Amino acid sequence: MANYRRLWTILLVVLGITFSVLGYFGSEVYRSAPPIPARVVTESGTLLTTKEGILDGQTAWQSVGGMQLGSVWGHGAYQAPDWTADWLHRELMAWLELASIDEFNQHYADVNGEQQAVLQHRLKTEYRSNGYNSTDDVLVVSERRAAAMANTAEYYHSLFGDDPKYQSSRQSFAMKENTLPSAERRTDMTHFFFWTAWAAGTERTPGEATYTNNWPPEPLIDNRPTAENVVWSLVSVVLLVAGIGGLVWAWAFLRKEEKEPQAPITDPLTSFKLTPSQKSLGKYLFLVVALFTFQIMMGGATAHYTVEGQHFYGFELSKWFPYSLLRTWHLQSALFWIATGFLAAGLFLAPIINGGKDPKYQKLGVDILFWALIAVVVGSFAGNYLAIAQIMPPQLNFWLGHQGYEYVDLGRAWQIGKFIGLVLWLVLMLRGILPALRQPGDKHLLALLTASCVAIGLFYGAGFFYGERTHLSVMEYWRWWIVHLWVEGFFEVFAATALAFIFCSMGLVSKRMATTASLASASLFMLGGIPGTFHHMYFSGTTTPVMAVGATFSALEVVPLVVLGYEAWENWRLKNSAPWMEKVKWPLMFFVAVAFWNMLGAGVLGFMINPPIALYYIQGLNTTATHAHAALFGVYGFLALGFTLMVLRYIRPNLVFNETLMKTGFWWLNAGLVLMLFTSLLPIGIIQFVASASEGLWYARSESFMQQGLLQTLRWIRTFGDVVFIIGALAITWQVVIGLWPLRKQRDSSMAELAAK
Repeated sequence: MANYRRLWTILLVVLGITFSVLGYFGSEVYRSAPPIPARVVTESGTLLTTKEGILDGQTAWQSVGGMQLGSVWGHGAYQAPDWTADWLHRELMAWLELASIDEFNQHYADVNGEQQAVLQHRLKTEYRSNGYNSTDDVLVVSERRAAAMANTAEYYHSLFGDDPKYQSSRQSFAMKENTLPSAERRTDMTHFFFWTAWAAGTERTPGEATYTNNWPPEPLIDNRPTAENVVWSLVSVVLLVAGIGGLVWAWAFLRKEEKEPQAPITDPLTSFKLTPSQKSLGKYLFLVVALFTFQIMMGGATAHYTVEGQHFYGFELSKWFPYSLLRTWHLQSALFWIATGFLAAGLFLAPIINGGKDPKYQKLGVDILFWALIAVVVGSFAGNYLAIAQIMPPQLNFWLGHQGYEYVDLGRAWQIGKFIGLVLWLVLMLRGILPALRQPGDKHLLALLTASCVAIGLFYGAGFFYGERTHLSVMEYWRWWIVHLWVEGFFEVFAATALAFIFCSMGLVSKRMATTASLASASLFMLGGIPGTFHHMYFSGTTTPVMAVGATFSALEVVPLVVLGYEAWENWRLKNSAPWMEKVKWPLMFFVAVAFWNMLGAGVLGFMINPPIALYYIQGLNTTATHAHAALFGVYGFLALGFTLMVLRYIRPNLVFNETLMKTGFWWLNAGLVLMLFTSLLPIGIIQFVASASEGLWYARSESFMQQGLLQTLRWIRTFGDVVFIIGALAITWQVVIGLWPLRKQRDSSMAELAAK
């Protein structure tokens, strides 16, 4: 018990310190966010836009899909340009052209190198100088810059409309025709894009970095990595090496070997009679694989849009289901089915924890929760469609349509419904857990499981701390509480603890070993994971201290992932513990895959983009997509499927997994993911990285660069990996379906009854 006390103390101290850091520097985000001026005027006093106009533009951008159509400040989709980098470069080139004609009466491309150098010096001086007056809350720009802004805005007006001149560009960017029909809202959106570019090119104070820490890379105005960027990148690498070394030494000298318990003759989990609430979990499992199948089909169509733009093998799909909509559904359905797999695992465990019986009305609660999930899924998907089709009234878009922010795209009303569902799940879990906590005996593992359930149920509420017109920097802070902290943090702890509880309940590991490992893992995950949230925000209008914290702790986040090969071996070895373990071999195989992809996808590919100097050049490129696919599906997808198969095995006691289906499903999923990453996404990302480092992000995401033959070929090559992956997914889906409805056995039973009659 003393050992537990030390581990609990360490965990609580880690949580206290790390949340204090997250909160303190979160307030720094509020204090240092780039100002949104009340008015933007020219030197002669002509009004160009207002704060309300900029925020109106933000809502217009949200309504067309927001981060699902191109990106802003590097966050979002990768086919269309990053609008911040693109606007900035176009405005700079427009300014140079105007200045060249004014000064030399020639086009900028025609003047000599010395004259170009003079113009570029003036350009840098004007654009990096901060014309914002905080006293009057007014931003003043030169007449020439205002003309350059108007020139750039005209291009965006045409691009987001239906001007035939830019039809090929829309196709290259996977944009539907007339993306934003309202001319007035297109004007507002250009004001928003201008403001994001202004923050990216303007120094906070003279001689220092821009509001976005000199991001994006733009040689024309000397946007280059800051000294702090380089320093904290080196610090993060040193800390990574030191952390791995420390973990290896601790593993070697502090870990105590414990004799494994003798596996029971029969599976202890089968000694409990299935409760009504457990029997009703079949529909959850069906929802998991249904949404999983839907998600991969949306992913395949989205990937194909990157080569045909507006068509699907010749059919003009974008008229009805444009890229931004399918990408929204692709990501949202992933979050829904993965979360449903976790919820089902928890609901399966609740009666076991409660001594093999349901609390009163537990089945009713499980059924209500399921239909609430269905309502949220259908409602949010319909809202996404109506918003992007520009059918939904603008004033309803944020609440019922599309928030515009990646991973939290669902309308706010549906987001509230999802939160209520999570709270209901938490209540159902606590009804089974709390009576067990009152019983005598070692309850430390159960207490940790309870804490992780509470975190999953409540921390999704962080998404309510921003609104439709919240400052973009502040929104990013709270958005990453969900995407990083809720998903990558607390779900990780819940998964580790739930698996430990399952193996302990099976009698395969001792309760002491399971508890010790779970508490230690939770401390390690939280130490890097909570402040590591900031590594997503280096260039989102934050200051150097935020970069320092994010770089430091995100390095520690990787440390525990490097030893997951041992965890994979331990999980694999459990299948030989007893003959009856053969029946859960395939769920165990999925848990082994989780450990592998945690190491590779979250660890190696994650750290590839974590240091500030790396992310400076590769944020918003396909390198990010490489990490996202490997971590989201490789870790949480395989884990949710493993939970699904585990629950299926127990709620259908006579089920025997079809070896052909399972081998096809498991190996083809893994092979398809490898092919997708290493034959397409990563090579494209590396080629883009070179372009970003040499010319700037605008070029790495430009039409001319992305449509070159080599990149087109690499995007076509992804088809092979996608097909392999889809075959594996369909095999797993079919296994779950026939497991839930064993049609052949039912038919044979009916025939036998008829024969008897």
